Amino acid sequence: MPLSLEFSARAKQLSDDSQIAVKDVLFVNCHADSITTVTGLSCNFEEDLCNWYQDQTDNYDWERLTGMDHTISGGSSMVVEMWSPSLRGLSGRLLSFPQPATTESYCLYFYYKIYGPHTGGLNVKLLHADGAEELLWARSGAHGNRWHEGSCSVSSPLNSYQLVFEAQRSSFDGLVAIDDIVFAPGLCSLPSLCSFEGQKCGYTTTNSGSPPWVHQRAGAGPNGPKTDHTMETENGFYMVANTGADSLPQDSKIILATSDRSASSDMECVHFWYHTGGEKPGKLSVFVRPMSGDATEIFTNTINQGDMWRHGNANIRSTQHQKYRLEFVAVGAGGDRTHIAIDDVSFSAHGCHAAGAVCDLERGMCGWSNTQNPSQDQLDWEVTNAAGESRLPTPYEDHTLKTEKGHFLFLPSTARTPAASKAWLLGPHLPPTDISCLRFWLHRHGSFGKLRVLRLARGLEHELFVTQEGESSDWIRHDLNITSAEEYQIVFEGTTGTEGVTALDDIEFREGVSCSDVNKPPPTASPPSDAGGIAASIIVVVLLLGSCAVIMYFYLRVREGIRATTMSEISGGISNEVYESTEGHGAASPSRSHVDVVGFGNEMYTETSEERP
Repeated sequence: MPLSLEFSARAKQLSDDSQIAVKDVLFVNCHADSITTVTGLSCNFEEDLCNWYQDQTDNYDWERLTGMDHTISGGSSMVVEMWSPSLRGLSGRLLSFPQPATTESYCLYFYYKIYGPHTGGLNVKLLHADGAEELLWARSGAHGNRWHEGSCSVSSPLNSYQLVFEAQRSSFDGLVAIDDIVFAPGLCSLPSLCSFEGQKCGYTTTNSGSPPWVHQRAGAGPNGPKTDHTMETENGFYMVANTGADSLPQDSKIILATSDRSASSDMECVHFWYHTGGEKPGKLSVFVRPMSGDATEIFTNTINQGDMWRHGNANIRSTQHQKYRLEFVAVGAGGDRTHIAIDDVSFSAHGCHAAGAVCDLERGMCGWSNTQNPSQDQLDWEVTNAAGESRLPTPYEDHTLKTEKGHFLFLPSTARTPAASKAWLLGPHLPPTDISCLRFWLHRHGSFGKLRVLRLARGLEHELFVTQEGESSDWIRHDLNITSAEEYQIVFEGTTGTEGVTALDDIEFREGVSCSDVNKPPPTASPPSDAGGIAASIIVVVLLLGSCAVIMYFYLRVREGIRATTMSEISGGISNEVYESTEGHGAASPSRSHVDVVGFGNEMYTETSEERP
């Protein structure tokens, strides 16, 4: 027989500061038929929390806020605002109602936002009936002021279970948000970003007979990097191939392939981080293999590059919606205790940032990245625009588009963050250079912090540029010439003050050229050598001079004849010839001769006029 439950409250005494509240009612050990179905986990939070509820064993609650959502822009989403003064503790958890055991696999799709210079992170976990927790997905650090798509597979739980969204707090400047959850049968498709935290995202070893690529926690196996790239800790995960001769003989290969992926555009960019270790670790290559046709190599690297994670990227050219697989191929080189590892593979629906092009931050960070290493900094540079920010100080517009919708990198100084906190923005590893140019636009106002630009080589910092504390400015361009005898990275080190903001935009790096030459117009092309044409020109000039000499000679002869004739006419009167030549036209001017020398008429007129008596 169905029952209803009613809560009734009665006040014994009325007062302005007393209240009675009921929150988060949970039924435990109910009849199996009362367990909610998986369709109830799909939720856009426009009306309520659907089949999700607040965990009562955590430190703080998620809030359903209106005005910042993914669904309809002005709708609702679930948010944890780290700057809220009511928050205490490290984590806040949102739980699903218990789900029954199943033999099917499901995919949890959702949109998330992790934003702010000191936010924390977001985890997705599977909570088993016995209380054990399994990490399915994790992200941390600055991700920009925009929504990202996330997904993780839930594979055939044998007992009832719950799903958990866990916000982790690291400080007081930022927020974590989720929206548009979908829980659907079937395995997840290849995600646009895989950090390998908890899952392999469908990446598999495809060539049989070889040792597989291993999904490994940092430091847990006999071989591999000491930390992952995502979190830069020993708790992070990556994919690693043992390339030692005892495992992968010289010139043998091992292939890690994605599941089938449909191209979202004619030109995509794949980003990834790779790590090589030991003497002669081998070669890493990346191939695109369409469903029909031959594979195309888009990236290769054969250098032992030290104990560090490096950024790689490559363009993927294909017909839109055509399916393909991406293959990471490790080739052995006969080394001992060597490895090749990859982490943080992501795809973007546009081409990679071209070398030497300006990074305007409208399509991402162009290979620049924040470090998560607490020994180097405490904060993150973040990407936002003025239109999307209401809590933190920003420039009123960007430099590129000069509008409030244009994007920039910024580091705010607020009372919630300790002064003198640092944020490192690292560029990719660059080869030695005799001269290269770094150009960027800087905005600062109301800040008592500072900005330094460093050249980082072999762990040593070399200062290239520093602002004076307290200086305010609108967008100003700075040009820095860089020389280095060894491989290096460029670092933008921002330090917070008590208020205000430091912002960067339109970052440009030109290798092999001085900043003074960047704006010079290209040299005018010299005309091709034409010895025959020059000789012909000389001949023409000689002929013209000769012709002029001949004409002058005849002119002088004619002039002498005219002078003689004129003198005789003057001495003997005016001849009948002149009258005849001017008959019918009135009296002729005695200065005009009937002799016409073309081209010298005026000179003749002047000269004969001067000799009149």
